Amino acid sequence: MIVTIDGPAGSGKSTTAQRAAAQLGYVYLDTGAMYRAVGLGFLRADVPATPEGADRVLPTLDVDVSYRADAMQVLLGDERVTTQIRSAEVGAVVSDISTLASVRDYMVEEQRRIGHEQAEEHGGVVLDGRDTGTVVFPEAAVKVYMVADLDERARRRQQEYEAAGEDVSFEEVRAEIQERDHQDQNRNIAPLHRAEDALVLDTTDRTIAEQVAFVVDRVKAHPAWGT
Repeated sequence: MIVTIDGPAGSGKSTTAQRAAAQLGYVYLDTGAMYRAVGLGFLRADVPATPEGADRVLPTLDVDVSYRADAMQVLLGDERVTTQIRSAEVGAVVSDISTLASVRDYMVEEQRRIGHEQAEEHGGVVLDGRDTGTVVFPEAAVKVYMVADLDERARRRQQEYEAAGEDVSFEEVRAEIQERDHQDQNRNIAPLHRAEDALVLDTTDRTIAEQVAFVVDRVKAHPAWGT
């Protein structure tokens, strides 16, 4: 089975997808982390987020994932960059990079490859991102679209930065997420929107356990569960 969880930044996709995958015995694939790895590649090459820049950077990148004790690790070539990609610096450039057609083509191809491989090996995969249910896997068995209040999403993202040792104000994070929302929803290529057959989950006032239960219950209720 393939399960997709889409939604705007800070809605709780990653935590919910990761824990739901663990409860289901599936593998978790964080597509946003893969885009962040590309963003890190752009920063290290000191190349702007333009089509010309992508033509220079993409041929030099090898983005992949591995799993250690069921935890997803992001690889940039042979380097494990799972921690480095969570910086505010990467977060500031990833929205521009993700609008580039060549970057999205590269990412969709890689996400489909990895998703099919992991689903085949482990029986199922849970992906989270912004277009996993509309573009990457429109045939997914279960699709969830998560939303949350802007201030709540900013509070969550600020906590992530603080946990990583970065001092970023609430106002800065809120503005970053608001800008990301605008870009995601208005880009020409694969704009963020709910798939027609996706279930809406508002996480503003829900605990993580409640969010995970929502996903797990829907997957186990699907006719393909256990087959």
